[in-house]
Amino acid sequence: MKLNLINRAFLMFLATGLTLSHAWAAPYAKGDKVEAFRAEDQHGNAFDLQPESTHYLLVSHDMETGKKANSILTNLGKDYLTSNKSIYIANIYGMPGIGRMFAIPKMRKYTHRIILADDEALISRFPAQAGKVTVLTLIKGEVQSIRYWDPTTEAVDGYLK
Repeated sequence: MKLNLINRAFLMFLATGLTLSHAWAAPYAKGDKVEAFRAEDQHGNAFDLQPESTHYLLVSHDMETGKKANSILTNLGKDYLTSNKSIYIANIYGMPGIGRMFAIPKMRKYTHRIILADDEALISRFPAQAGKVTVLTLIKGEVQSIRYWDPTTEAVDGYLK
């Protein structure tokens, strides 16, 4: 009985440690393998990232930058991201409920798919620069480059080549 209790406590400690280490994992760097993840898009549809079949990950970390990027991506058409094997991820982690009541319905109006990152451990893996969209180039799921797109002043197509 005592041994069983010790085993359970150890397993709980181990599980907590693994969870915390994942939550505090360093942002992706060149050469890192991107981990698969599950999230939802702006319409509530499930999405499973398949890093091996994705060539570009675009990640907006703040609402203002996201609005600018979404405007450009919408103008490029519904299939632009898909045809470039690109996934667009928007950080909504920490967004208060009242903000979500307005932001998510607005996101539904965009023609391209927006993956909603609502998990601190997930969004913290992507490096960030203020006012820019992070663009990770992947080959077979491995980060080849990390660049930062300014949707206010730059076209996105130069980042997806």
